[in-house]
Amino acid sequence: MRLFRLLKIAAVASRFGLDEMVLEHEPSGRLVKLAKALQFWRDLSAPRAVRLRLALEALGPIFVKFGQVLSTRRDLMPTDIADELAKLQDRVPPFASDLALAQIEKAYGRPANEVFAQFDPQPVASASIAQVHFARLKEEDGGHEVAVKILRPNMSAVIEHDLALMDTFAGLLERLWADGKRLKPREVVAEFAKYLRDELDLMREAANASQLRRNFTDSTLLIVPEVHWDFCTSTVMVMERMHGVPISQTERLRNEGIDLSKLSAAGVEIFFTQVFRDGFFHADMHPGNIFVAADGRYIALDFGIVGTLTDTDKNYLAQNFLAFFRRDYKRVAEAHIESGWAPKDTRVDEFEAAIRAVCEPIFDRPLKDISFGKVLLRLFQTSRRFNVEIQPQLVMLQKTLLNIEGLGRQLDPELDLWKTAKPFLERWMSEQVGWRGIVRNLKQEAPYLARTLPQLPRLVHQRLAQQPPTDLQPQIEQLTRAVRRQNLWLAVIALILAASLASGFY
Repeated sequence: MRLFRLLKIAAVASRFGLDEMVLEHEPSGRLVKLAKALQFWRDLSAPRAVRLRLALEALGPIFVKFGQVLSTRRDLMPTDIADELAKLQDRVPPFASDLALAQIEKAYGRPANEVFAQFDPQPVASASIAQVHFARLKEEDGGHEVAVKILRPNMSAVIEHDLALMDTFAGLLERLWADGKRLKPREVVAEFAKYLRDELDLMREAANASQLRRNFTDSTLLIVPEVHWDFCTSTVMVMERMHGVPISQTERLRNEGIDLSKLSAAGVEIFFTQVFRDGFFHADMHPGNIFVAADGRYIALDFGIVGTLTDTDKNYLAQNFLAFFRRDYKRVAEAHIESGWAPKDTRVDEFEAAIRAVCEPIFDRPLKDISFGKVLLRLFQTSRRFNVEIQPQLVMLQKTLLNIEGLGRQLDPELDLWKTAKPFLERWMSEQVGWRGIVRNLKQEAPYLARTLPQLPRLVHQRLAQQPPTDLQPQIEQLTRAVRRQNLWLAVIALILAASLASGFY
C-alpha cells in the first residue's frame, strides 16, 4: 500500500513540477537541468505557489491540512507560497452514511436508532478528519438536540502512511535544498504530526470543549456547547447543537440587528482573554468554526486544535504587546534578549532600530490599512537577521492572531486593534505585577506558607545540630532573627488575606 501511495505522490509531484521547485535550490545545479529537460510533457506556466496548492489538493485531505499548517509558518515559507496555501479550504466530500452508521454501532455496540431518538444520516459538515450529523437524544437521556461528530473510518492507517512519507520527503529536502537545514522541514512535519494525532482522539477534543466552556461560564461574549460525556468515545463525540448565524454572513447579521463593530471588538477581547487570563485558547478560529447567537454572542465550534501557554509565555507576551502599544521598542528588544530568544550578545540599539522600522508604520491606522501577515513576515525577517529563535509554542498563537485579523477586517474594517487591546493588557499586567497580583499570589501560596513557616525553627535546629559546638552562638542569633521574621511574615500574610477578603476582591 505504501508503495502505491508513494508512486501516486511522485506522479502528482511530477505533474505539477514540484521536483523543479525543490531541485532549483540544489547546490550543484545539475539536477535542475535534468528536471527542465523533462518539461516537454507538462504545463508549468502557472506560478510555483499555485502549482503547489493544486498538488496538495490532488493528494487528498491530509496533504491539504498540511498545506494549511504550512501557510501559518511565515517564518519558514516564502511570501508567495504562504499566501497561496492560505487559500486552501478544508472542503472534503463526506463519507457515505452507511459508514457513519457503522462507526456509531462500532462505538456504542448498538445501532444509531437505539442510541438516539432521531439521527439525520445526511452530514451537515465534512472535513478531513471527521464529519458532523444532527440528532436528538432519547427522552430518558434528556431529549436534547445534539451534534454528533464522527471520525472518518480507518483514518489512523492512512495518516501514519502519509506522515511516514512526509518525513522521508522532508529528510530529502534537507539534503537537496540549500535552505533545507535552516527551514527544518522534518521539525515542521513532526509538529504537524503531533496536532494531527491529537485530532484523531475525539475524547481529547471533547475535553478541550469542556475546558473552554468552563473558562467562559456565564460569559456575555462567548458560548461553548455542552459536551454529553455519556455518549463520547474516541471516535464519536456528542455535544449540544448550537443555533446561530455563520460569522461570514455579515449581511444576514446586519438584518438580524447584530452590531458588527461591537462584535468585532468582542472578538478581540475573547482572544486576549483566552491567551492572557487562561493560557488556553481555541487555535482554529477560522470563519467556518464561528457562529453568532441571536443575542450577539460568539459561538465556538470544532475544538480539535487548542493552544496552551505557560505563565512565563503569558508574561513575556504581555510585556511585548504593551511595549509595542507604547512604542517602547527598546523594551521589546530587551525582553527578547532577557528571555533568551535572542543571543545575549545582541546589540539592543540595533535590534531596537530594526523593530521600530517594522512596527512604527502601522500605528494609528485602522485595521483595513494593516496586514498582520506582512508585519509578521517582516518581523520574522528581522528575527532571522538577529538569530532569534521562533518559539514552537507560539506558532498556534500566530495562526490564531491571523484568523482574528481576518474576522476583524470582515466585520469592522475600521477597528483599531491597538486601542481595543491595550486597556485589557494593562489591566492584566496590573493584576499580575501590581498589588492585586501580590495578594492573589499570597493567597495561592498561603497553604504552603502556613505548613512550612512553623517548621522553620525545627529545620534551623536540625541544621545547628550538624554544626561544631564553637559555631553555636552565631547560629543561635541567626535562629532568633529567623523566628522573629517568621512571626512578622505570618502577621503580614494574615492582615493581607483579611483585607483582601473584606474588600470582596477574592
